[in-house]
Parts: sequence; C-alpha cells; structure tokens
Amino acid sequence: MTFRSTLLLFSILSLNLNAQNTPVKITPQLTPYTVKEIIKTMTLDEKVNFIKGISMGGADIFSSEPVIGDIKGKVNGAAGATLAIPRMGIPSIILADGPAGLRIDSLRPNDSKRYYATAFPVGTALAATWNPALVQKVGEAMGNEVLEYGLDLLLAPGINIQRNPLCGRNFEYYSEDPYLTGTLAAAMVNGIQSNGIGATIKHYAANNQETSRNKVDEIISERALREIYLKAFEITIKQSQPWSIMSAFNKINGVYCSESEDLLTTVLRKEWGYKGFVMTDWFAGKDFVAQVRAGNDLMMPGRVAESTKIKEAIINKNLSEDLLDRNIESILNIVLKSSAYRNYKYSNNPDLVAHSRIVREAGAEGMVLLKNVNNVLPLSVKKIVLLGNGSYETFIGGTGSGEVYKAYTVSISQGLSSAGFEIYNPLKNKYLGYIDSLRKADTKPITLTNPLKTLKEMAVGKSDLTTLAASADMGVITISRIAGEGVDRKTETDYYLKSDELNLISDASQAFHAAGKKLVVILNVNGVVDVTTWRDKVDGILVAWLPGQEVGNSVADVLGGKVNPSGRLAASFPMNYNVKDVASASSFPGTPAAKPTTSVYDEGIYVGYRYYNSFDIKTAYPFGFGLSYTTFSYTNLKLSSATFNRPIKATVTITNTGKVAGKEVVQLYLSAPTTSIDKPAEELKGFAKTRLLKQGESQTITFTLYPKDLASFNTSQSVWIADAGRYTVKIGASSEDIKLKKLFTLAKDIVVEKVNRVHVPQVPVDELKANKDYKLDSK
Repeated sequence: MTFRSTLLLFSILSLNLNAQNTPVKITPQLTPYTVKEIIKTMTLDEKVNFIKGISMGGADIFSSEPVIGDIKGKVNGAAGATLAIPRMGIPSIILADGPAGLRIDSLRPNDSKRYYATAFPVGTALAATWNPALVQKVGEAMGNEVLEYGLDLLLAPGINIQRNPLCGRNFEYYSEDPYLTGTLAAAMVNGIQSNGIGATIKHYAANNQETSRNKVDEIISERALREIYLKAFEITIKQSQPWSIMSAFNKINGVYCSESEDLLTTVLRKEWGYKGFVMTDWFAGKDFVAQVRAGNDLMMPGRVAESTKIKEAIINKNLSEDLLDRNIESILNIVLKSSAYRNYKYSNNPDLVAHSRIVREAGAEGMVLLKNVNNVLPLSVKKIVLLGNGSYETFIGGTGSGEVYKAYTVSISQGLSSAGFEIYNPLKNKYLGYIDSLRKADTKPITLTNPLKTLKEMAVGKSDLTTLAASADMGVITISRIAGEGVDRKTETDYYLKSDELNLISDASQAFHAAGKKLVVILNVNGVVDVTTWRDKVDGILVAWLPGQEVGNSVADVLGGKVNPSGRLAASFPMNYNVKDVASASSFPGTPAAKPTTSVYDEGIYVGYRYYNSFDIKTAYPFGFGLSYTTFSYTNLKLSSATFNRPIKATVTITNTGKVAGKEVVQLYLSAPTTSIDKPAEELKGFAKTRLLKQGESQTITFTLYPKDLASFNTSQSVWIADAGRYTVKIGASSEDIKLKKLFTLAKDIVVEKVNRVHVPQVPVDELKANKDYKLDSK
C-alpha cells in the first residue's frame, strides 16, 4: 500500500470516528410529551405564523405567498385552519361554521358528488325544548358530520344572552336567561365533542347586537357582567370544557374583548380553570400584540400584519416570547386531540338520513303552543286552506355564518300534505308562482349585507277568502321571519307584523269565523315578535321558530297530534316594544343611533323575566310559558331541610291529569333576601323535563340547590355572597305560573367565592333598582 493510499484510508477512518462521536440533532415530533420541546425548537418566524390562522386555499388571505403546510382546500367552504408545520409533525386543524349545522360547500372542483350537511334547529328552537338530553343528541349528530367530513373544530354554539328582541343573531343564541343558556350549551358541547372533535363557544362576551359590532363599547356594571353576560360561559366551561372559545368583536368598558387580559386570562383561565384555546372572531381587535398578551391564542382568519407586528414587538422587547409560547402551547394541546392528528379516515358520508330524523324530533319538541281556544289543536279536520307565503316558502334557519347547505327543505305545505291533510291546490300553485316570480325579479346577489328577506304577502281578496272558508274545514296562516349575521332587526318591519300580514290575518279571521270555522297562525320566526295586535283574532298560535330542514314534518307532527307540544319560551314575549315593556329599549343598539359607538346597559341585571317580575310589568307571554294538549298537576313539594346547612334537595311530583300522553317542563325559581344588595323577584335555578307521561302517570322530580345558587355578586367586595335570611323555592310551569312554594332559611352569610375585580366601568352606570321608589318614567 502506498503512502498516499494509507493516508486516504486513515482520513476516512478518522471521519467515520468523528461522525460517530458527533451527536445528531433530531427534530422533535408532536406528542403529548413533547409540546414544550416543540415550542423551543420552533423558529421565531414559525411561532409568529403559528398563532395566526390560514385560509382554506393554503395561503395568507392578505398575501399571495404560500404558507407552511398548505392544506390545499381539503374541505371546500370551511372557515379556516391553523398552520401546519410538517417537520415537527404538526397538522392543520380545520375550522367550520356553524351554530345550526356544519357550513361547508356542497360542490367541490371536478367532483359530481354533492356534499350536503344537515340543517338542524337554530339555538332559539333548541332552547325552547328545555331538554338537555335532546340538545346533546343534536350535538352528537352535528359533531358526527364535522368528523366524517374531515374537519376538526365546529364554530358553535353561540351563547350570548338575548338582551333585546331586536338582535339580529338572537336566533343563534339560546335564551334571555344565563342558567338555561349555559346548561343547554354544555349539553350541546358535550354532544359535539363526544365525536372526538371540538366545539367553540362564542362570542365571548356581551356580543348582544349586530349594529356596529366591530367597535361598539358595551358599558356594563361589574355585577351585570358577572351575573348575566359571563354566567352562561362559566356554566358551559365548567360542565363541558369546550376545546375553544371565540372572543367577541365588541369592547367591554373600553377594552376590546380579544385584547382583554381581564376577560381571557384572569376570569377565563385563573378563575374558571379553562383548558382550551381562544381564537378571535374574524378580523376582530386592533392591537395584535395586546391580543397575544391578553391570552387570545389564535388570530383569525390570518393577516400579514399580525405576524409582522408581533415579531417586531418580540425583537424590540415590547412583548415577552414566553407569552407567545404560552399561546402556542394552548393551541398545540388541542391539536393533539384533533382528528387530523389522529389521522382519522373520514368517510365523507355521514348518515344524513338518521340526522334528519333527529331534526324532525327536536324541531317538534321545541315548538311552543301559545294559544289553543276550545282545543282547536290538535287538528280534527283534514281539509285546510293554507295561507301566507311562509306556508310554501318556509324558513329553516338564519343567514350568514349560521346558514347550512342542506339537501332539501320540507315546507309546511309539503309536511301537512305528507301527513294526509288536504291542501287547496289552486291556491298553493298561485302562491308558488307568486314567490318564484318575486325571487327571480330580485337579481341582486344574496350576501352578508344583502341577506335573504321576507316577501310582501300575496294579496288574497276578501271574496276569495269567503269562498275558501266555505269550502274548507279551517284556515292556517304562516307568518315568517328571517334574520342573520351583520344586521339587527327593525322594529316596524320585523318585530311588529307588517300591514300586509295584519290585513291577511284580519280578513281571514272575519271570513273563517263568519263561516263558523277556526283559524290558526304558525309563527315561522327567528325570535320574539309582536302578538298583541292580532292574537285576539285567531283561535290558535303555534311558534315553530326556525326548526331545521324538516320544518314541515315537525309542524305536521304537532298540528296533527302525533307530538304533544312541550316547548316552552326561552325568552319573554313583551306587550310592546318600548321603554316600559323592554328594559333595554332606550339603550339598544346605543348612541349615536345610526352608528353607535357606545351602548350603556342601564337595565343592569334586569334582563327578560327578571325585569318583568321584579317591576310588575305585564307580558304577552312569560318566560317558560307553553301550552300542552294535556294537563298536569304539581303536588307534594318537599325540601330536605328547612335550614341551609348543606345543599338542599327539593322534590315535587308531576302527574298527567289529562287524556293525552305528554311532557311537562318543571321550573324552579328562587327568591332571595335583599339585605345587602338589590335583587330580582326570582331567578331560575333549576329545570327538568319529565319523560313522556301517560294519562294518570306521575314522576317525581328532584332539584339540588348549592351555595352558589343562593349567591349574588357583591360589587363592593368582589364576592359571590349568599345573604342570611329567608329564601323561597318556587316550583312552576312558567316564571309567572308558580304552582308550589316552600321556604328555607340561611342562618348567616356565606361568601361562596372571592373573585378578581375586572372590567370596571370607566364611568358609573346608572342602573335599574327594584325598589318602591323607582319610577319607570324616570328612566
């Protein structure tokens, strides 16, 4: 061997030895045990890009530059996704609307198959069921569609309080009451998440109007915020731990929700123990660095300026990288739960037929019978004159992010026909032609700012109504309303019935009653509407809400008696819309009137029935109200103790005293002593729906009252405190129909919880007080 070859061999051996002694740097892969190591390995650019969302095209929506982990439109029509970082095994998780079912496109490029989703009942309709088990069942079906279409996170449910009847998104929300809202929302979240995908509760917090929602400053007292507007979120989080929360557009007491450390860290994480992550509403907030600092983990839908500003702040030491790491950790902990991380083999074929059956069941159970003179319902006749545009163009849900691309809609006309009722076809054909011609004449595209609207009622002459009344057994009129994201309702054209609708009811009433026939109105509506100006002219009123794609079949089930109505109002129906009958009327949507920048919640805690019952204001129909085709008795109310030393159990027996099987909603209200602070006359603290009770059958319902149920928020001490004194348990069929009462006493004050002082109003809020010196005229 030559010297040169010997030297070469020695060099090769030396290199091999050195290579064996040099540690190889291995990029960590995402597991439950490597999250912190993953974050340490991320470059700063990866970090600042990871906390902003990406569009479904795989590029930042404000830039033509591709981002890491292009997802290439995996699911058309989804709302967005998180960033994938393949080198560390981090997949994108895909987010989609919405509150009444999965919102994705039914069409896909180069694919002839249709990918429909199910349009479920809206939040208001589900709340009217007062049935957590049924709402959870709906959530399970909804979540299954998310899973089987390859998504990870549903942007639902919406759980803001229905502070005012005119909020355009009330249909997405549940109730005027935070306890009912939180309990049902937790059931929905648990149902959705049982599929191994996530739910997103929204909009946190006090997003109670659409007018100027991106900038309006909600001025709310600490107590009203705690007791009314945060309470539903607290209940939902503690009972279901949703994977994510969407922060609201609006400000609270001068601070944007997505930039509020009080809201997102102090209350949400420290006080409530929230474990998921927070995302912004789409394009919410102004100060991206403040959003990171506050604990808003993910910026949606993703803007170049976000990562630029955040990176600059870290480099300039205006933002701690530790806070950025904290937010990334929150997101990664949810990514680890996702179907994308599990590499779930989705089918693209959920059981839509089975889900439609759930829609039909839930839609019917949420319908509320408001009026039923001489048992006009259930129908004992077959030949029906069906009036109103809504009988033939029936609305199933709202517009905007709450809309669903479904395979079909069963109109009320179709549902009644399928159930064997005889619908007068010449009139039906005339309505269908009228509706079709008006829709075709309106060539302006349907958008968020130009949503689908109700049409002017087709005119039916008085002489025609007389002829129709003579030839049929009875008349049914459908009045419809639709609303959606971005726009609040109008008093004169949406809350109140329009002149064409009132004329139709009046003329039909005269014609049918003159012929000795009955007239029923179906309210196919998005929320509370006026009933006082016309209800005396009809024999029956059924509120069908926007109950999903099976609406016609659900209505037929109730009208025909296949389903005994058991829905109850989750929001009060006032006598009028004015400052006397709606506590927030003078401050909704705020000032200045055209484009409000401020909305002062001067009604304080007196929202809905809390206001009506505390100030003796008459309602058209109270919170919790609803009729049945049978009757129930309430007997044998017992408390486990007459003094509150430990949680008290209240039991009551409900008996079906009528002739038809039915379900009853049993409601527990509590009146508390007012020794330290002003309090409502009563508050809902428990509810239960009986099973389907046969004639003469009974069921005993048990409620448990805990110290927190007795407590109110004392602002001066920042505590939840139960005042010593006498408490009254009220068991009823509505907030105004109390059947039984029992008293118990609390010997001394109980400080239930000490909390942080947060979101203090910058100016005092002059709120309502329920005392004898208060005068409505002074408001």
